[in-house]
Amino acid sequence: MTELTVGDVVAERTTHLTRDSLVRYAGASGDFNPIHYRDDIARSVGLPGVLAHGMLTMGLAVQPVVDWLGDRGWVRDYQVRFTRPVLVDPIDGATVTVVAKVGAVEDGGARIDLTVTFADQTVLGKAQVLVAFA
Repeated sequence: MTELTVGDVVAERTTHLTRDSLVRYAGASGDFNPIHYRDDIARSVGLPGVLAHGMLTMGLAVQPVVDWLGDRGWVRDYQVRFTRPVLVDPIDGATVTVVAKVGAVEDGGARIDLTVTFADQTVLGKAQVLVAFA
């Protein structure tokens, strides 16, 4: 097992999303809700514009932890609360940043707390990954 201390940053990643990213994710996931690719539809339901898929954001957030773990362990639980949408501008896209810190160390594992931001605002609340070590 890796020696961990509460507060250690174990992974950081910045990902840039474009409208093309959303189309590719829609094809892979089967989620073709037009709020993820049409501004007119998004605005017609009260949204400020096209949003990244929640599950895409959730996946981007956990991936740095999965990469850090490698073959040393596995994710045994992962939970988030969606607090703000990630708006993907048609020209500039959107940049999502993830910082993964050790929140607690337990026998054989750890809780990794994620801070996930877009436009300097947190987009996932109480984002926690429970990991177990092999």
